[in-house]
Amino acid sequence: MKHVFLWVLAVLQLFGAVVQSPVIGVNEDATQVTIQVDKIDVGVSGFVVHTIADGKRSIVASALVESFDASTKKAKLSISEYDALSSGALPKGKWGVKVGDEVVLAFGYTRGLLIAPSEEIYYRITKSSALQWVHPDLFATLLSFNGHPTPLRSDFAQMSIDSSVGLVFLFLQNKVFTLDAKSFKILAITDAKVEQKETKLPFYTRVEEIEDNWWGEGSDALEEYEPHYYELMIVANPSHKELYEIVKSGGEKFEDLLEEFDFEGKKDDRKKTFGLF
Repeated sequence: MKHVFLWVLAVLQLFGAVVQSPVIGVNEDATQVTIQVDKIDVGVSGFVVHTIADGKRSIVASALVESFDASTKKAKLSISEYDALSSGALPKGKWGVKVGDEVVLAFGYTRGLLIAPSEEIYYRITKSSALQWVHPDLFATLLSFNGHPTPLRSDFAQMSIDSSVGLVFLFLQNKVFTLDAKSFKILAITDAKVEQKETKLPFYTRVEEIEDNWWGEGSDALEEYEPHYYELMIVANPSHKELYEIVKSGGEKFEDLLEEFDFEGKKDDRKKTFGLF
């Protein structure tokens, strides 16, 4: 229980208020902006707000922290189309991101979704946290509506938009992975040593059955808990060396997943560990 308590403290310290900062630089093709901020984690998502006229404002782009320089207190953010409020009934402006626009990051980080393999683990982790937990039953209902008994990244992104969930927590092998719900970038990895007596697929939920589509990605029932969620994280974090070491420590069961990582020195490490190549 000590490890779970420490994890709760880490969550409360790491994720606080929304971060707001003006754009101080825009690159030539307007795909990246620079802001000044005391501290921000790589992988945190948000959006850019543009002032039109007479105090009227509009969200004009999604933003994702790509790098942060602690010495200069500057962060570089990639910019992409904002689609969280997409509707054919709403007018769509053609405003671009400009210097002076406001970047809003970590919006919704007070609300989280925990994916856990059992009811006991779910409640042991969530009961002591001040975070606003969105129950996995809501996510299971969304999956049933989408026909995905195997959750996809797009399902997590939709959950983030529909329920204003900023963070996803995955419990895997006595660790809790804290992820930005939209980017699925890893923000923290924390020990949470609780005994796993059972595994419910695709995760703990009181929804008895998740409806499935006739065909397509996500339409088959999930057969194994850890490999699927590790793979979702690897696709979004292919250069994350700590995640690589965790997956590698799982042995041959997860060996195929190591091929999906991409960082300098990985090939030599695999050769040393498994005698490959």
